[in-house]
Amino acid sequence: MAEINTGGGGGKHDGGKVRSKKASTRVDMTPMVDLGFLLITFFILATTLSKPSSMTLNVPDKTKTEETEPIKASNVMTIFLGKDNKAHYIFGKAANEDPEVKTVSYGYDFRQAIQENARKVAADKFVVVIKPTKLSTYKNMVDVLDEMAITKTKRYALVDQLTPDEKKMLKDKVKIDV
Repeated sequence: MAEINTGGGGGKHDGGKVRSKKASTRVDMTPMVDLGFLLITFFILATTLSKPSSMTLNVPDKTKTEETEPIKASNVMTIFLGKDNKAHYIFGKAANEDPEVKTVSYGYDFRQAIQENARKVAADKFVVVIKPTKLSTYKNMVDVLDEMAITKTKRYALVDQLTPDEKKMLKDKVKIDV
């Protein structure tokens, strides 16, 4: 632990002066190191590591092909993921019907657009078609899927190909060459 050395500091020297004995203290650091390692071990064992959370994504079975009734364009919101964290969407019309293309940033504006369009259609009829472009990033796709979960949109589809009409519409109205 701690000890006090009393030797070698006093007595009469050649000069005739009497010096008092000085006590030097020396602290043994071994228990302090032990305590440090015990604390480190405790915090490592007591800490719960956060588990990565993932979103469940239900995909249809490829082996089963069922005929479904076609979806009306008036019930569909088509979202095109663009560059610079922007999304472009059309609602209620197909790309060849000269629709109005609106541009929003991800987050609050994007969520408002989804909710606003969802209110225009019956809840069981509303469909969102998500179409990433070559200019979008993986983060953009994750952001859109998060928004689908936040807004509780039940029916949405991921489509990886743009039709020629959609490419022309994006090039003419949004100035994106895809």
